[in-house]
Amino acid sequence: MHIQEFIARCDAAKKRYHLIGSETTGVIVTLDMEGRWFAIMNGEIINRVNSEAIKGISARDEYLNPGGDGLWPAPEGTTLGYEYSTGKWRVPPGLTGAKYRLIAKEPDSAFIEAEVDLINSQGLGIPTIFSRKITVSAGKGTLTVKAEDAIEYIGGREFSKNECLLAPWSLCQFDSGEGCEVVFPEVPAEAIRDLYDPSGSQRCCKNGFWHTMTAGGPRYQIGMDNRVAWIEYRRPDGLKVKRSAMPLVEGTSYIDIVDAPPDQAPGDWGIKLSVYSDPSCFMEIESAGGCPERIVPGTKMYLESETVFTRK
Repeated sequence: MHIQEFIARCDAAKKRYHLIGSETTGVIVTLDMEGRWFAIMNGEIINRVNSEAIKGISARDEYLNPGGDGLWPAPEGTTLGYEYSTGKWRVPPGLTGAKYRLIAKEPDSAFIEAEVDLINSQGLGIPTIFSRKITVSAGKGTLTVKAEDAIEYIGGREFSKNECLLAPWSLCQFDSGEGCEVVFPEVPAEAIRDLYDPSGSQRCCKNGFWHTMTAGGPRYQIGMDNRVAWIEYRRPDGLKVKRSAMPLVEGTSYIDIVDAPPDQAPGDWGIKLSVYSDPSCFMEIESAGGCPERIVPGTKMYLESETVFTRK
């Protein structure tokens, strides 16, 4: 989608946005659509765009996934997750209805934040502030987006990890299809974990790199531990998108972000990066932050990601 069409649709739907950089090369941040950002190169939106999400409103019976890059709370499922507070999967209305404010801006960056009340699978209410600082730089044929994401706990109680598990999780979406794949450095097979059904048939290792297909076939998601330095989405048209995450803040550790039933306890397997492939021909490259042993009033959970777009 061309950036001018995207802006026109946002204006028609009265959805607020902020442009970082220019309409030729930069990022547009949607303040009324989960604070998601969308990369722009040569005037075109590179990320997946769901036009229905621009003009519509998500509800319990239908989630309109906006596309772009979103900040979500992890874990998704398990007894301590945030998508099963009603017993069935749904995106929390605190997240879909969040109204982000533009707190600070520079020509190449913006800082936004929103209050988001979360409820985990145990019915525990967790008031938070989601914030994102997005910085953009461009080179010849490249666009680099650095995102400093954080979730701050603003409640009055103190929790252990056994009561409340919470980490920032960035999901970057793209349209995909035949010939699309994600590549990452060769690591032992035990550094990779299936989060849904087995997906070994979708990947292979050759010449020092793993290749996993995101061609719109079987639905799958793989998580990777901190032995994986980066993941790169590649399309046949020459687009490459490389996602990496900076080291965790001292005192925090990676957690199990898995979409598991709400009666299943989270595992000990920490996930740093992940890849999701959907049969409807969209995919995600994802990064996750860490959680401390105890969450006290004012605790901030951080995630710093870098996403480099290269297009021939």
